[in-house]
Formats: sequence, C-alpha cells, structure tokens
Amino acid sequence: MTDRSEEEYVARRAPRHNDASPRQNGAGTRQKSGGNRARQNGASRTSRRPRHDNEGVIPVLARVTRELESAVQRGKVTSSTKAKFQAVALLVREERARIKGDAGTSEAKRAEELKRLDGIATILATTAVRESGLLALLADEAVVTDRAREMRRELLEQAGLEVPEEPEAPVEEPEPAELAAAARRVVPQSVISRQLANPFLPPDFSAVPKKKAKPRRLAGWELIEPLLRSFESGGGMACMDLPEPGVARFLGGRELMPHQASLIAAAAEGHRTFLLADEPGLGKTAQALLAAEAADAYPLLVVVPNVVKMNWAREAELWTPSHPVTVVHGDGDTIDGFADIIVVNYEVLDRHVGWLGQLGLRGIVVDEAHYIKNPRSQRSQNVLELSRRVRERRADPLLMALTGTPLINDIEDFTAIWQFLGWIDETRPLGDLMEALEDIGLTPADRGFASAAREAVIDQGIVRRRKVDVAADLPARRVADVPVELDGEAGRSVRAAEQRLARRLLARYDAALEARHPGGLPFGIDHDVVRQVAAAERSAKATKSDENVFTMMRHIGQAKAGLAADYAAQLARNAGKVVFFAKHIDVMDAAEETFAKRGLRYASIRGDQTATARQKQIDAFTNDPDVAVIVCSLTAAGVGVNLQVASNLVLAELSWTDAEQTQAIDRVHRIGQDQPVTAWRIIAAQTLDTRIAELIGSKAGLAARALDGAEPEETEAEDVQLEALVTLLEQALEERVGAAAS
Repeated sequence: MTDRSEEEYVARRAPRHNDASPRQNGAGTRQKSGGNRARQNGASRTSRRPRHDNEGVIPVLARVTRELESAVQRGKVTSSTKAKFQAVALLVREERARIKGDAGTSEAKRAEELKRLDGIATILATTAVRESGLLALLADEAVVTDRAREMRRELLEQAGLEVPEEPEAPVEEPEPAELAAAARRVVPQSVISRQLANPFLPPDFSAVPKKKAKPRRLAGWELIEPLLRSFESGGGMACMDLPEPGVARFLGGRELMPHQASLIAAAAEGHRTFLLADEPGLGKTAQALLAAEAADAYPLLVVVPNVVKMNWAREAELWTPSHPVTVVHGDGDTIDGFADIIVVNYEVLDRHVGWLGQLGLRGIVVDEAHYIKNPRSQRSQNVLELSRRVRERRADPLLMALTGTPLINDIEDFTAIWQFLGWIDETRPLGDLMEALEDIGLTPADRGFASAAREAVIDQGIVRRRKVDVAADLPARRVADVPVELDGEAGRSVRAAEQRLARRLLARYDAALEARHPGGLPFGIDHDVVRQVAAAERSAKATKSDENVFTMMRHIGQAKAGLAADYAAQLARNAGKVVFFAKHIDVMDAAEETFAKRGLRYASIRGDQTATARQKQIDAFTNDPDVAVIVCSLTAAGVGVNLQVASNLVLAELSWTDAEQTQAIDRVHRIGQDQPVTAWRIIAAQTLDTRIAELIGSKAGLAARALDGAEPEETEAEDVQLEALVTLLEQALEERVGAAAS
C-alpha cells in the first residue's frame, strides 16, 4: 500500500469538520541523512528542513498506524507491535508540539497538518480500545522502552530526518515488590472508554497551588516530633471550630443532623482537608459524601475496608442520588467508568492505582484511615501515591480521612494520615500548616509552642465528636444495616445453595401449574400457585440433603461470620466495648477466632453454660477494660442479661421476628444507659438475607403503627419465612420468563 493511499485512509477515519479537509497526498520515500541537515549549534532537537505534503514524518506515521491497526485486528500484538505503537504515539505528540511552535508556518498550513495528525490519533485511540495493554503506553508516566526509542529513531530516519545521538540513561532496577504490583495492575474496559475521550490531552496543572514561602523562624528545626508530642499533653477535645449549621436539610426523607451540617458548611466555605474522627454512629459516611457534593469534588474516590464497601454504595445512592456511584470488584470488569463516585476496597487498590491516578480525581475519602497507619505498607503507599498525584494537579482537592480512633492514643499512627492530607511529608510540615507554625512566632524550645502548635494542626481540619456530645441529635436507639458482599468460596456456596432451593421450588411450581392449567399458563406467573408452593415448602420436612429456608440462612450466617466479626473488631477499636450476637454456634466460633487473631480479648455467653459461668463472663465484660467484645447466643443471652456498659452491638445473623431482635437490643438499651444505642445488622447483599431484613423491618413498622390505637400486630416467624420463599420463587420465575423472551 502506498503512502498516498495510507494518508487517504487516515483522512477518511479522521473526525469530520464543517470545512472540507483537503486530500492528503504523499509518497514519502526513504532518505538517508545528508550533510545539509547536520546538527546546528549542538542542539539536541531533531533537525528538520522545509518539506512538501508528501515529505516528513506524517506520511510515515500514517503508514505505520495503519499497520498497527491491522495487526491488532488480527490479534497479533507482539512486543514489537507495542514498541512501534509507543514510538508512533511519542512522535505524534512531538510533531504536534513542533507544528504549534513553528512561527514560520502559515495558519492554513498549520491547521492542515494538525488535522492530519488528528486522523492518526483517532486510529491510535480506536486501536487501543481493542487491546487494553496498549492504552497504558499512552500515559505520561509510561516508561519508554529501549525498543520504542530505537523504533522512533528508525521512523524518523524513514522520514528523511537526522536524529542526534541520545545519552544513555542510567538503568534503575525496580524492586521485586514494585514488579509484582505492576504486574497486577489492570485498566477496566469502561475506564478505557472514558480515557479515550481525549487520550492525548496533557494533564492540566493550571490549578496547582503556588509554592509557599520557605520557612523563616523555624528553618532547621525538627518539627514533626514536637507536633506529635503536642497531642500527648492533653488540651481538651481535638476539634476545629466549625460554622453554624445551615437550614435543616432533608434528602430522600433523611434528615441531616446539626453536627453533620456543621462539617458540610465548612466544606461549602472552602475548607478542603478533614481528619473526621467522630465516634461510630454519628454519620461520618453521610458527612463525607455531602462534603464532596458541597466542594464539587468529582470524580471522587472512596477507599474503604471490604466489609463496608456495599454500605458506602448504598449511602451514596441515598445522600447524593444525582451523582452515579460504582463499586470496584476484583479487576473492575463491571464498573461504570463514567461514574462520579468510585468505591474501592484496600485489598484490590493496588490493581487500580494506575488508572485512578490518571482519572482526574478531585477528591479522595479514606474510610477507617488507621488502615494506613504504617507508611511503609503497600496499601499505605497506594493511598499516599494517589493523594500526591491529586495534590500535584489540583489546588483545592477534597481530602478526607475517616476514623473513630481517639487521637490521644498512639499519635504516631497518624503521621501517614497527615501525609495523605498534605499537612506534612516525611520530614517537615507543608503548605498552610508550615505557614501557621511560622505565624505562632515561637520555636519548639519556647514555652507555649506545644499548645499553639496543637491548635495549628487541629485547625487544618481535625473534627472529633462523641455520642455523648451530640446526644440531643441522635435517637435513643436505632438499627443501622451494613450490607456486605460475600466473596470467594463462601459467596459461591451461598449462591449455589440458593440456586438449588430455587430449582426445587420451580419444579414444584411447574407440577402444580400443570395440575391447575393443563398445557401451561398462556403468559405470566400464577401468583396463587407461587404462594401455595412456598407454603408447602415451609411446612415440609426436608431431608438432610435438601436445601430449605433454614439451612439457607445458616449458610448465609456462616459465610458472613468473618465479615461481621471484622466489623465488630473495628467498632471495638474505635468506640469501646461491643456486644456481638449470633444464632448458631459455628458462627460464634468463627467470630471468636477472628477476635483472637485481631488480638482482642472477649467474653462469651452460650446456652450450655452454668449460671455461675455465665455471670463470670458478664462480669469480665462489664468490669475488665481489656475485654473488648462479648460474643452472645441470640437465644441464650436475648433475655435477662444486662450489657449496658456497651452502646454498640452487632447482629451477625438475622432473627425471624422483630421481637427477638428487639430483645437482643434491649440487653444494651435499658435503664441506666447514658448513651444512644446503635445496633448494626450485617446483611449479605444480593442474597435472601436482604429480603428477610426488609420483611422484618416491615413487620416492625406495622407493629409500631398498631400501638397508636389498636392491638400490636405480632410478627410471626412463619410469615417471614413464607414471604422469603415467595420472593425466591418469583425471582426465579421472572428470570426464566426473561430468558425465554430473549
């Protein structure tokens, strides 16, 4: 294929404009370097001479781009293909910059050549969509391989241009850990689609903050250690002054509490870094999401522990419904690359650091921020790297670290969090904090420096409120659902069990439907038959090999036992003593094993204990400050036990009735309790667990309304079991009808 036909092909693929683009000609021929193109004044740039349309590098790039497209379409992507792709991308950028900076070129000529380059860039972008490994080569920080440099030189020589010798760069061998992390990194396909909106657009550094003045009085002083020590000397609650909350807001029927509104008002007024250390139960998730909305900090990245990933997604849909949210699972194959809010858990963040760093983030929220307390850990390095990239590109990014851990304990653990927020680096304070310390007018050797420095750090954005401080804002008792995703073998086991139960219900439905409607129902689902089948299933005595609604719930309880225990451990670390309720012994065993691995001391109440042994366990939990958790059987400890030393409890398994759940909560919420009580229900997302939680909630609502003037409606366990089976069968029937229709 001639260079002329290649350029005509590129012209046809180029973006359409209102003005007619001239036909691109050219039969660029291979030329050797000539003496009249020798290097001038030792310049390192490639020497160029005036050329016609059929000369120079553009016709060569058009031909090679067509070859690359053809190779990718055939699935023949070799290391040589990647090197050639990177070389072409580099030359497109260089040629674009040269044309724009060439003062001797007319405007018409410049526009024509830039249009030709646009055609080449379009084909390169389309080619990268077919082979995601090529897209990484377009990144600014992509390492240019020796083979790509060599290929670049060859292409320039083919264009008849002299290429000066380049000095050899020293080779730095990457660390094994870096190689392993790089090998795991991925770029989801939907993210590629987003990046292709303009793959060659350079980063916008126009909003980067100006450098602050260099230290004056404090030059040469070691400051990080004195700042840390200043928090060990007390000084009251570590909380910045917050503005008065605005008018009460209602979003989706949810009321914003005054203490939450104060932080959001601070974000609306321009404050952009927060260490939000409110106690659990005070709505840190909602505050972070609404602060992002007030700051217009989108795209927003939210880094969280796996156990609360789904809960963040649900809260985002409730509080900021106009901003789409996506959750990253594994390699991110199912994410929405155009979402405003991206939720990712620490465990998979290393795979996604690359594309997240190029996404143009304007805000990052790190939940349970004590997870990054070790700056040398891999997950800390990932978070700090993303923060650095955002701060390099934005003058006012929103950076929020959320944790319930009191600041007075192990203050060294917060150095990495301060680094994430941009307050310090490894050796000194930065930016506004350094300016604030200079304005104090003291040095660490002067009396009064510690207390003033502490206030300077707090004013950067430390916010700490306790339940007792905002008790008037909170209900005396509330139930908060924490959806969790079941991964791995446990999740597959639950889904398989649900499918087996659904298949048996479908078989019974088909038999009953044939008896009622010989030849089958013309269309739709016979809901009367559905309820009959569900009622028969609930009443039937299943064999040991059968799945039924009881074994299903036990499967789910076993699968989420570790996640529930992990959440309880976080609460214990952040908020003090926690009561952990479960129905089955194996779930209690799994939880206790998790607490032991976390180094948490626990007590236990089980049905096989004597009264003396039980009281000994209760006394240990009540009186021993080192016993952080008490693991309770829902039936054995549901009544007659006083555990009001705690104000947080975790319901690892669902009850069949609201009454049983309420009895468990009342072990903590009783006369003498001086704090609002929060019961955290762990719900397995996308399983029967979710439907049962809804059913229990609806029954509780009916009972509450009945108290207004009628007899309370008793929640029957059989009703919940029946409705759960009806839901499972109806979903299976809808999926079958949908599959048949397609």
